[in-house]
Amino acid sequence: MQKFSGFAAFTEITQEADIAAGLHGGRAKCLQRLIRLDLPVPRTVALSFEAVHRIAQGQMPDMAALLEGFGAAPLVSVRPSSEDPDWGGPGAILNIGMNDARHAALCDTHGEGAATALYLRFVQAYAVHVARLDPDMFEDEKATPETLRAALAAYEEETDTPFPQDPGRQLAEVLRSRARAWEGTTARLLRQARGAPADAGLGLVVQAMALGLGPLESGSGVIQFIDSATGQRRITGRYLSQSQGREALGSGQGALYLMRDARGRSLEESCPEIYGALCRYGAICREGLREEMQIEFTIEANTLRILDAVRVVRSARGAVRVAVSLVEDGIIPREEALMRVEPRAVSELLHSQVDPRGVRDVVATGIAASPGAASGRIVFGSAAAQASAARGEPCILVRRETSPEDIRGMHAASAVLTERGGMTSHAAVIARGLGLPCVVGVSDMRLNLRDGVLVLADGRKLREGDILTVDGTRGQALMGEVQMLEPALDEAFHAFMGWAEDVCDISVRANADTPADAQTARLFRADGIGLCRTEHMFFDHDRLTVMREMIFADKAEDRAAVLARLLPMQREDFTRLFEIMQGLPVCIRLFDPPLHEFLPHSREGVRELAEALSLPVSDVNHRVRALSEFNPMLGMRGVRLGITVPEIYDMQARAIFEATIAVNRSGAPVVPEIMIPLVSAMREVELVKARIDSVAAGLRSRRGADFDYRLGVMVETPRAALRAGDIAQNAAFLSFGTNDLTQMTYGLSRDDAGRFMGSYVKQDVFHEDPFHSLDTEGVGELLRIGAERGRQARKGITLSICGEHGGNAESIAFCRSVGFDYVSCSPFRVPVARLAAAQLALRDRMPG
Repeated sequence: MQKFSGFAAFTEITQEADIAAGLHGGRAKCLQRLIRLDLPVPRTVALSFEAVHRIAQGQMPDMAALLEGFGAAPLVSVRPSSEDPDWGGPGAILNIGMNDARHAALCDTHGEGAATALYLRFVQAYAVHVARLDPDMFEDEKATPETLRAALAAYEEETDTPFPQDPGRQLAEVLRSRARAWEGTTARLLRQARGAPADAGLGLVVQAMALGLGPLESGSGVIQFIDSATGQRRITGRYLSQSQGREALGSGQGALYLMRDARGRSLEESCPEIYGALCRYGAICREGLREEMQIEFTIEANTLRILDAVRVVRSARGAVRVAVSLVEDGIIPREEALMRVEPRAVSELLHSQVDPRGVRDVVATGIAASPGAASGRIVFGSAAAQASAARGEPCILVRRETSPEDIRGMHAASAVLTERGGMTSHAAVIARGLGLPCVVGVSDMRLNLRDGVLVLADGRKLREGDILTVDGTRGQALMGEVQMLEPALDEAFHAFMGWAEDVCDISVRANADTPADAQTARLFRADGIGLCRTEHMFFDHDRLTVMREMIFADKAEDRAAVLARLLPMQREDFTRLFEIMQGLPVCIRLFDPPLHEFLPHSREGVRELAEALSLPVSDVNHRVRALSEFNPMLGMRGVRLGITVPEIYDMQARAIFEATIAVNRSGAPVVPEIMIPLVSAMREVELVKARIDSVAAGLRSRRGADFDYRLGVMVETPRAALRAGDIAQNAAFLSFGTNDLTQMTYGLSRDDAGRFMGSYVKQDVFHEDPFHSLDTEGVGELLRIGAERGRQARKGITLSICGEHGGNAESIAFCRSVGFDYVSCSPFRVPVARLAAAQLALRDRMPG
């Protein structure tokens, strides 16, 4: 150990050495663990973060002392050792110590070809990465005496000095170049983009070379024992004779498979003892390091050396399978397995994904609004999507932005792509509920409906029928059909989520609008339905026509007659929801959106409606204009509609109660939760409550059947949060609709925010898109106030959020801190929310 005024400049890595990832980096610590496991690691010396920082400033350690243990004619490599491998670092430099004398000696022991290849590789790396000379002058890869002499001459000509022959000087310059590269502006920006702090340190390791070139069997390779994409047990990697580093992975010819393979020669056949040793070392690493590792190895004259081991990079499905496998083999506890998987990564398991091993021809990029991937022929309208589905052909619905009219097309499509929109735009919310891959806000494409073309950023024009792949996980559209990975809802997934459920201390419900949504919620073991948006039940074609008849009715009795036709449809839906949920709570939001959303907006749609209602087109257009509003999301919708057109809520309440009576007779008792939307004042709740109570009393009397129900309020206006104490007097629960509450608190349209939100986040106006991650300072303050005042007014009141924030880990952390009873999110985000909640609960249990 050599010291710089009070601290170790470098330390030989031994079993007992004082090596720490926070001081020397992850690679140095991993190498020590390999040594402790008795793996054949070449002699290695670690330089600390502080030492590397001082080297960058020009203060060098004693090179003679550093090289002392590497022999009289040292040959070493230098590799980076950052605290987190994902932060990267400058590239490795091999064969330091090669000079004319060592070249001559190696010609005698290893042959002229191997010696020349080793020397040439070092000269090229030193010239380009240390002396910073033009790479074009040193690109000849053919190792001959002539190319070596040419490289040495080019170095001398460009630097006016001969190539350095002293190993100590060579090593000093390599260390200085690596240190300064780490502290340069470009490297600093790159690692900050990967999540590293600006002052992140770099360690370096100096390791004795295992040459990989020379007599007998010599070469290098990489081996791992799982498939990175699936996590399943499978030996993968390559080995290349007469090579160094990771050349085997990039070699198209000559590389051997590791285990026996019908496609070609293998290391198992040519060197069975070495192959067996690698398999043993893999098992030792798995148990000793409690992780699946990728091992970099070198064979020098039939002798195996382990140079490094890194955690296998894996997909989300691979991460879950590995975590479960390690638990089943008794290597790690369940709690640790749960902490190893990023919650948002779980969504990748629930949908088909683009195979990461394939080629990606990205043609458009937008906001990743709903995960998963699908390929299909593009269509530009709902009718075309339905026709495609009827033919059994998968399709991609491409729109400028979607509206309620597009719901049938979205049901028929395999994925959705929109030019406009953000995380809580119509397309994004509906797609997440349906489990459809969706990319919104694709500003680098332009949909020209008049000409029937989709114009891409590079000028290419696509027409209906052309094939695209939508990757909703990455927010990309890819040209053509690509290789996919199927959803991974296997035994490992269900075991993993079962462990999460066991430690979760906040309930997770699903937003489910249809029986199909409810089935998905049950599949993912949701604790009930936290939001059933009843308006989505009306967008099927047969119901939409009846709904439009109701809107066009001029008199209350005419509306009542049409609603009587909708009643059995609603009753059937609620009955199915109750049956599927089997006694779990179901929270039903009464009709919310403005009526104009149910009216056609296209000329063709107006004509179809005129035919259905036997009215002139002019009358339909007049009615559509009469119902239009300057700002419909702040107009006559929600409770306002329920008070001015009370027949709608009467019908819905009756359908809920009749379904309750029917299910109570045959299954688990149901206590429906009825939620009033867009409330701002206590009097609104009183008026609606009086009518609902009246409907319930009438049914109890006529049917001779008793039933219970809970009436609550969806808090989505700032005034409702502030007046929660008044409102809670008539509400058994308060469910905060954070989508609308965020929109109204910010004065920001959630459908249009995507146009500029990226710029706002980049300039740190907002730390995150407030529609994606709950604003705990502003909107969160309203939630806190509403929760406190609601609890003060009514003890035991149930509190929850049911906006899309319910599936966000940071939002769940806030809800737990405020004492909410549950969160609710789209069915496909239930596993994400549950894992996030489980991890929060586990962190709370950790000491300190």
